[in-house]
Amino acid sequence: MEITNFLKHHYRHFNAAALIDAADAYKAHLDANGKMMITLAGAMSTAELGISLAEMIRQDKVQIITCTGANLEEDIFNLVAHDYYERIPNYRDLSPSQEQDLLDRHMNRVTDTCIPEMEAMRRIEDVILQEWQRADQAGEHYFPHEFFYKVLLSGKLEKDYQIDPKNSWLLEAAKKNLPIIVPGWEDSTLGNMYAGHCISGDIKDVHTVKGGIQYMIYLADWYTENAKEESKVGFFQIGGGIAGDFPICVVPMLHQDLQRDSVPLWGYFCQISDSTTSYGSYSGAVPNEKITWGKLGLDTPKFIIESDATIVAPLVFAIVLGQ
Repeated sequence: MEITNFLKHHYRHFNAAALIDAADAYKAHLDANGKMMITLAGAMSTAELGISLAEMIRQDKVQIITCTGANLEEDIFNLVAHDYYERIPNYRDLSPSQEQDLLDRHMNRVTDTCIPEMEAMRRIEDVILQEWQRADQAGEHYFPHEFFYKVLLSGKLEKDYQIDPKNSWLLEAAKKNLPIIVPGWEDSTLGNMYAGHCISGDIKDVHTVKGGIQYMIYLADWYTENAKEESKVGFFQIGGGIAGDFPICVVPMLHQDLQRDSVPLWGYFCQISDSTTSYGSYSGAVPNEKITWGKLGLDTPKFIIESDATIVAPLVFAIVLGQ
């Protein structure tokens, strides 16, 4: 409880207090037999959130994850190519010619961290292409995360691990067969590669990898089965964008389009975001706006922590884990 005690002693006001309140309510939600969805936007995997998120998965503090295609793949990139990554603390000062130099070295920059294309992206492409083609030739169809699960659980990558595998959140999720939703997967490096292989004819059926509508159907079934008045599902959102907006809409879809009025609203909501309230921005919308869309209720515990998720999320997780 050392981290928790420190935070509760020092974090008393403003966003610091919101962090404590949100973490305590997260624990209370789980203690009341609730389930929790965590959504990952931004570049949380490249920020190595897996160090804390993997432990959350191991200890059953999260029951379903929604993430961008980038977060899905970048956890594996980090798993197999971490030693080749480069950190650039002075990234704000880079000139266009220095950025070009990084491109020439096939170092793709995400803020202060460069992902090595050949050691990470192309290595994973070679392995997962075999799974895509095998499924394509067999007339089978799987979700993006299911293809990753197949690769990880096969052991094909174990010889290439460059971090402690316990710090890979996707590997921990694969071990538990955790449900994952990946809206807009095509907007990712491997999504682009997949499109290229479809264009070149390496993959005949573009639907070998299932898409977003099928993910929403999958989520609708999961939510209907798991969200009960006595066991509601909470929503812990890191960042904004499609990783948050896509899954939270399953509730109004179930109510308004399928007339399943007995399905409860989300039972908890917290967003960590550095987006301030602005005109028309989903990421910057205050939680109460979601009441008007039929996502949250009047009495839903609601929190917003306006800060950097790379700082805040591991601290919330530490409190939830009792550290």
